[in-house]
Amino acid sequence: MKKLTNKEEEIMKILWDLEKAFVKDVLAQFKEDKPHYNTLSTIIRNLEEKGYVAHNTYGNTHQYYPVVAKEAYRKQFISGAIEDYFNNSYKNLVSYYASEDKISVEELKEIINHIEKNN
Repeated sequence: MKKLTNKEEEIMKILWDLEKAFVKDVLAQFKEDKPHYNTLSTIIRNLEEKGYVAHNTYGNTHQYYPVVAKEAYRKQFISGAIEDYFNNSYKNLVSYYASEDKISVEELKEIINHIEKNN
């Protein structure tokens, strides 16, 4: 899987939510900083070239749909971030969030309980 730009990722999130959409449907999901229709269309075609999106043709228009599952992308993205920023250690990841007060002791206990239940 090729890495996505921030804008491509934003558009993929919309397509994952909508499941199938025309460019105008994707455009309607932007609340702020709406891209120009042609710009959005180009980005979606780039996503198709990268293998993330495919389309069905209806006359002169295309309805796009994701071919890469959100979970598959998330798994690759998270694995890459952990490898790049946390020396491939989930312990380092959790320690980082704990030291930044991004995760509470109660949440850590819930995670431990979840792990113990599933093992």
